[in-house]
Amino acid sequence: MTLSELTASETLREGSIPVLKTSRLILRAPRLEDANSVAVLANDRRIAENTARIPHPYKLADASQWLAQGNKSDRDVLFVVSLPDGRIIGACGVGLLEGPLPELGYWLGTEFWGKGYATEAVRAVIDYAFEELQHDGLQAGARVTNPTSRRVLEKCGFQWTGVGLYRIRALGSSAPIDRFRLERAIWASLKTWAAVRKVA
Repeated sequence: MTLSELTASETLREGSIPVLKTSRLILRAPRLEDANSVAVLANDRRIAENTARIPHPYKLADASQWLAQGNKSDRDVLFVVSLPDGRIIGACGVGLLEGPLPELGYWLGTEFWGKGYATEAVRAVIDYAFEELQHDGLQAGARVTNPTSRRVLEKCGFQWTGVGLYRIRALGSSAPIDRFRLERAIWASLKTWAAVRKVA
């Protein structure tokens, strides 16, 4: 069965996923009509080689499958990241994959790298994961060859926990990944500090 043969209620929980707004971005539940935009953006080897599960080449069928699998659980949430004009620039979400804590993942189209969008989107999803989903902690990873992604996680409060080998689908092999963890208490402290600093 293809994505087009499924109804929206069978694939996406858009009605139960809020729209998150930051100063420059809108994060919302993916929709069936997003498949082409996602496929065009994600079909870049530089993105695929820095994520665990994105294949390369990335086709419309891959985007459709990804959309069909998203937001099926109340504890997992997937957002497409867009600019205020509605143009999709990437994705960010939290899901239960491996280990005791949910995994935070994100990617942006290469033309949107270096603008601070990843940090902005990740912070919004972290807040949602702790405030609404009531997670006690989050984990995340970044390839050791991707210092930019590591900086995003560190700016958001994640702490390095070690290095592990993880399978990278686009490479067809494993690669070393820096592993990170963010506990609720650290997140709450950072939120309090940011609020105090804003008032001062």
